Formats: sequence, structure tokens, C-alpha cells
Amino acid sequence: MNLANLQGSFQAMLAASGPLPMAAAHVPAGPGRAVYQNNYRAQLVGCLEESYPYLRAFIGEPAFLHAAAAHIGRRPPHAWTLDAYADGFHDTLQALFPDNPDLHELAWIEHALGQAFVGLDAAPVAPEALAAIDWDRARLQLTPTAHLRAATTNAADLWFALRDGGSPESEMLPAAGGLLVWRRGFVSCLRALDPVEYAALAHLQREGSFVGLCALMVERLGEEQGIASAGAMLADWLASELITGVENE
Repeated sequence: MNLANLQGSFQAMLAASGPLPMAAAHVPAGPGRAVYQNNYRAQLVGCLEESYPYLRAFIGEPAFLHAAAAHIGRRPPHAWTLDAYADGFHDTLQALFPDNPDLHELAWIEHALGQAFVGLDAAPVAPEALAAIDWDRARLQLTPTAHLRAATTNAADLWFALRDGGSPESEMLPAAGGLLVWRRGFVSCLRALDPVEYAALAHLQREGSFVGLCALMVERLGEEQGIASAGAMLADWLASELITGVENE
């Protein structure tokens, strides 16, 4: 047996939660095998507990351990660092709890906050640079730490309540909105978005055109309110250090 086959057998043995698969047939039996399996799974569970503390508190220890065990069985580590093992846990949650979007969105928040914290640095646009911008041709760049997704529940409220030691209850939103996570300086930030701001930021992330943003807002809100809303949102995004570049088309 060559080294690659031996490593593959050992990996199959570690990941097995029941009888060993054929791929692990070459790993010798004995008490040492159980030690390796236990340590492997305990480290991965610990990684998920570290990455999703509020989700764990929200759904309870038994349900979280059930989800962690399922995730370990379906997804071996895929990167050089265990920090990356949290990637894709929301896929496991969707498979196990398909009718609980609050869990999916809460897990997304926790993962996105971690990703934003280690994301690429980018300086926000300086106020003095705004005067020279041709807004008819401007394309805005969101910070590379920005993460955006649609939301159907009050997952942001759940996260803030859990952070503050509360015992929140989940609710469906009256209208689907969005979630925004980004890093401002050295702090990862979370914001719940109403449907209009979510559509605006999704447009910005996809296309960047400020004129296109204004057109979208006029279409949704009418000319006067749409232009005013586009300007107000831009001012807020600049103050929040969400915009890190402005280029002319």
C-alpha cells in the first residue's frame, strides 16, 4: 500500500460514525483507533462550538451536537486550518432543519461575522475625495468584508438578544428584507436591512453604478423620494465605512 492509500484509509476511519467503510479496511483494529476517532471528532465539534456560540445557545446543546455530528459525517475538513471548518455548516442545518429559516440565518450571521473579521483590509473613501467625483459615471465599491443575504426572519434581533444574554423568540418578518455584515476598523458589524436598502445594496454589490442605484430607487419609490433615499443611503454607507472605492466608468 502506498502512502496516499494509507492516508485515505486513515481519513475514512476518522470520519466513520458507525461500522468502518471499505475504504478504511487497512487501518488496524485496537484501542488506539478509538482514541484517534474520539479526538478527531471532539476537535471538530469544538471548532463548530467556537464558531457558532449563539446558535448553540439558541437551539440547545442536544440539537447542536446532533447537527455537529451530522456535519462531521458529511463533510471532512477541507483546508489547512480548522477555522475554515465552519464553512458550509449552514448547508447541514438546511438539510436537518429545512423548515427553520431562523437557524439558517442565525448561522449565516455568525459565520459572516467571523469571515468579515479576517477579511481583506480596505480604506474607506475619504470625505475630501467626494467633491471630485462625477456621480453620473460613478461606480461604487463595497468593502471586501461586506457580506449580504436575504432574510425572512428576525435573525438579527435574535443575534443581538443572544449577545446580550437574553432568551429571544424567532419571528417571520412581515416582508422579506436582508442582512448585512461588514468590518468597520477592527469590529465586525451586523445590520438588518429593510427591503429597499437590501435591494439597493444588492444592486451596488452586483453592478456598482450610482446612476443605476438612483434609477432603481426611483422605480420603487417615485422620483422625488427615490433620489432623496439614494442620497441618504449613500451618506449613511460612507459614514459606516462601507464604501471603499469610487471609480468613473
